[in-house]
Amino acid sequence: MAIGVGATGTTTQNTGATKTDVRAMSIATMLFFMWGFLTCLNDILIPHLKGIFDLNYAQAMLVQFCFFSSYFIFALPAGKLVEWRGYKGTMVIGLLVMAVGAFLFLPASTAASFGLFLSALVILAAGITTLQVAANPYVANLGPPETASSRLNLAQAFNSFGTFVAPFFGGILILSSTQVAQEKLQTLSAAALQQYRMEQASSVRLPYMGIGLALVLLAISFAVLKMPTMDFTRDIRPGELDATENDSIWRHPILLAGALGIFVYVGAEVSIGSFLVNYFALPDIAAFSERTAAKYVSLYWGGAMVGRFIGSWLLTKVRTSLVLGTAAVVAFALVVMSILTHGHTAMWAMLAVGLFNSVMFPSIFTVGLTGLGPLTSKGSSLMVAAIVGGALIPLAEGHLADAIGVQHAFVIPAVCYIYIALFGYLGGRRAEREVGVA
Repeated sequence: MAIGVGATGTTTQNTGATKTDVRAMSIATMLFFMWGFLTCLNDILIPHLKGIFDLNYAQAMLVQFCFFSSYFIFALPAGKLVEWRGYKGTMVIGLLVMAVGAFLFLPASTAASFGLFLSALVILAAGITTLQVAANPYVANLGPPETASSRLNLAQAFNSFGTFVAPFFGGILILSSTQVAQEKLQTLSAAALQQYRMEQASSVRLPYMGIGLALVLLAISFAVLKMPTMDFTRDIRPGELDATENDSIWRHPILLAGALGIFVYVGAEVSIGSFLVNYFALPDIAAFSERTAAKYVSLYWGGAMVGRFIGSWLLTKVRTSLVLGTAAVVAFALVVMSILTHGHTAMWAMLAVGLFNSVMFPSIFTVGLTGLGPLTSKGSSLMVAAIVGGALIPLAEGHLADAIGVQHAFVIPAVCYIYIALFGYLGGRRAEREVGVA
């Protein structure tokens, strides 16, 4: 048991240095589920809003651009919030901001305004960003450092459970109505078109109102629970504490390489998920309706869920560097297979990518935070800011899809997986040497 100066500047007691705090882990996994659920609902919103507002692929990707840009904008302020309010207080604030964003979907749907939908997504993502900055390092440090990847993979498995459930939920409640063909929309008067958009947009009211209420209740419940405080100076000997004051996150190459890894990983994962409904609707892939395709999107995220449960166990047996690098190589091969084939072969190859995506985020995150000590909250902020890859890479893929088609535009995530493989094999092994892993 170690005593030290915590992220809030107050004396804190760390209870998780030798074994995992199971109760705290159980509570924290609820947060991972919730933000996974909300993030994946974007994959259902994109084709829905694309049809309502007659958007091209690049315009539809503004949903992900606005959502994931919030990570870049709010990650560093969230790190400061951790220093001010502590990890638990920051997580409660994040939940309440998420609730505000969810409730803003009500006026956005009433006005049938694409701009208001994007604004609501920015605020919703700001809350998720705040939650992630606090929750990821909190879970990673709820036990011994050598099992941090395993622990974060387990928590991310519940995040993936949220992404698995969301497409079913969204497909039933949001994609329940039949949209008018774009050719017919062009014949409607301005008033009739606006009325149609308001009717179609109304399908998001009930889901997001329920989500907002659930977030408020979760924030209240979380606020009254007793959670262990967290001390990130536990690996620093007393005589070394002053030396860390002159340190900087920019002097840690593994962290910087890891941040780029997060950037390309989230960009690849979101790019694939965002296009799956439209991809599976293509005549030479599966010719599914949007509602049917939404159910198959759940298999993509469900694969990530299963993979994270497997990864949580596997990472206690096999080095993180080997697991991460190999998963990225297989994901690259599957994307290339989907690009070069057609029909159900292309469909199932792309769905299988989700299984190998599973271990990437938590593994990159924990490798990147290796050895940061009291700089952990700042390092976490940088890693979460790098999630902006989910804004920029899908937007680039949207422009490419408009130019050469959805299928061949998947070359962008394929390139991303090459970098992740290199980071896994090289950066991961270097991090393991630093913590003394054979």
